[in-house]
Amino acid sequence: MLRKLYDWVIAYSARPSAPWALGIVSFAESSIFPIPPDVLQVPMTLARPEKAWTYALIATLSSVAGGLVGYAIGALLYDSVGLFLINLYGYGSKVEAFRHAYAQYGHWVILLKGLTPIPYKLVTITSGFADYSLFWFVVLSLITRGARFFILAALLHHFGPVAREFIEKRLGLVTLGLFAVVVVGLVAAVYLF
Repeated sequence: MLRKLYDWVIAYSARPSAPWALGIVSFAESSIFPIPPDVLQVPMTLARPEKAWTYALIATLSSVAGGLVGYAIGALLYDSVGLFLINLYGYGSKVEAFRHAYAQYGHWVILLKGLTPIPYKLVTITSGFADYSLFWFVVLSLITRGARFFILAALLHHFGPVAREFIEKRLGLVTLGLFAVVVVGLVAAVYLF
């Protein structure tokens, strides 16, 4: 089943609608969706390495746009939608601590958490809730999300054929490793958030 899914994503990457799917997933991941855009960016870039920079740009811009939705949820709808999403991911009891961290280290929180597998939607929603500067939120989000997606694009562009061969030979192990990274990110968020 995993092989079929991987083959489908690789084949889908050649379709004209693939960049739209990446944009939608990147947008949604920044505000409500639990799946990171890397699950599309990696196979799409492996399938079409010449589009690595385009895919990174799409992921960056749509992630920041989705982050603005997350920010709005935190600023305008925290008591209903924002709190529901925060509680859904199990971080409801830690929001006040995160809000206080913003008062002291807001720039660093966005920069560091935007690069990690810690769900970015937590940063976006809490940024709005904490009334963090919208200007700085956008600037820092562009930097951190851009760094994340462009570093991934650079690695895949440079090591693409080797990475693709490695992934295809060890698909189960790679999937398990990615799952472990996401779980570690979620656990780290519990302790750092």
